[in-house]
Amino acid sequence: MNPTDEQTAAADAFHAGDHVALQAGAGTGKTSTLALLARSTQRRGRYLAYNRAIAHDARARFPSTVTCKTAHALAYAAVGHRYTRRLNAPRRPAWQTGHALGLSEPLQIGHRKVSQRTLSNAALRTISRFCHTSDLTISHRHVPRLRGLDEDDLHSELAEHLLPFARRAWMDLQHFDDGAVRFDHDHYLKIWALTRPRIETDFLLLDEAQDTNPVVEQVFLAQRDHAQLVMVGDSAQAIYHWRGAKDVMAGFEGTQLTLTQSFRFGPRLAAEANRWLAFANAPLRLTGTDTVPTELGPVLRPDAVLCRTNVGAMAHVMRLMASGGRVALAGGGQSLQSLAQAARDLKEGRRTHHPELLLFTTWGELQDYAAYDPSGRDLQPFVDLVDTHGPDAILAAVARLAPEETAEVTVSTAHKAKGREWGSVTIADDFEPPAPDDPGDEQSDTRQIDESEARLAYVAVTRTCQRLDLGGLSWVTNQTAVTTRQETG
Repeated sequence: MNPTDEQTAAADAFHAGDHVALQAGAGTGKTSTLALLARSTQRRGRYLAYNRAIAHDARARFPSTVTCKTAHALAYAAVGHRYTRRLNAPRRPAWQTGHALGLSEPLQIGHRKVSQRTLSNAALRTISRFCHTSDLTISHRHVPRLRGLDEDDLHSELAEHLLPFARRAWMDLQHFDDGAVRFDHDHYLKIWALTRPRIETDFLLLDEAQDTNPVVEQVFLAQRDHAQLVMVGDSAQAIYHWRGAKDVMAGFEGTQLTLTQSFRFGPRLAAEANRWLAFANAPLRLTGTDTVPTELGPVLRPDAVLCRTNVGAMAHVMRLMASGGRVALAGGGQSLQSLAQAARDLKEGRRTHHPELLLFTTWGELQDYAAYDPSGRDLQPFVDLVDTHGPDAILAAVARLAPEETAEVTVSTAHKAKGREWGSVTIADDFEPPAPDDPGDEQSDTRQIDESEARLAYVAVTRTCQRLDLGGLSWVTNQTAVTTRQETG
């Protein structure tokens, strides 16, 4: 490859021995740049990949002097292999695990009676949340907030009750051979991180740094004294804060550089991406490649449809299936299947153990919560989907999903689309515009766009190489015009 001036600057900083943070916009060849750095030295390095698929792909692109693995793979080699027998243990219901830990009775909190099954679920989720942090001990902040017990005093009461059981569960997980709690990969990653491991290498490359969870960040930064650190990512694509990810590029002590030349798309798409980067208050701006003629306009047969939510994706899948197409759902339909099964349980008068719905006793109670409680508004699309099609139709649609390699169209959420690209993309209609600044004027184009939503839109619009149908994000055209007039006049 002929390196750009920006890639040459990154190579110069690397050769100087600097710790480097490389802000790399969508399609700018971040992994290629890291491989360029690795091939320019005889020193030995390690590349930390975001997931196993990326690590596998990287092995073909990096020289033999660089080991490409996930953080989990490093942790498994160090300590995880000792827990092999527990990793292969059969699944068991959370209520059984809770009972083995001593959680055997329900708990009355306020006007709600929290079942033993719900308490057991929450205790195990407390462990999961702890494992994603850099914290040394389990505390109140790791106990999940349950719908219907959101208020601080109610959550505090729940946490006080659950913490002894969560700590007992963590002690159980330290045993190599057997225990009450089912052992998983995040457990040995956390156990490894708590040992303050030293990674023997000359330099350490961290990919997708903007979505690194704190436990991996802790391990990575701890290598600073003996290894050169290079992180690459796009802070404008930091879209996983809601599940504990952290943009470790913010505040990183080192040489700050950028990659702004996108090889994925042309100038017109770059201009659209820059519109969303401005709304996200990101300093980065992209330049498209002149020889890549990416267009914006209607797409009749897209390769991919990108949705805002899982429920929106399922609704789109069902519409496409009704017209007889072979449809794939990125990431599969397991999460929607479990939601549909939970809805069927509630409709048939049974309690559900789904973590989002476990405090509801009937479908009617969930309908009321979604319609009238401000905390339940995000459930309204799911309720509407179930009320329109019924849980059995949703389950049948999930069963009919095609593999991506044989599908005519792939439906994905924007979150699951990150890191991927397609020839033509349509943005689904569940990317709704924000409320107008003047609540009394629904026709107003003056709207305050949330930065996190702008980052998600930036991810969505940069997944295409050939043609983008803005679809559900088309409202932004008027918003941009108003913003420009306000700034200039």
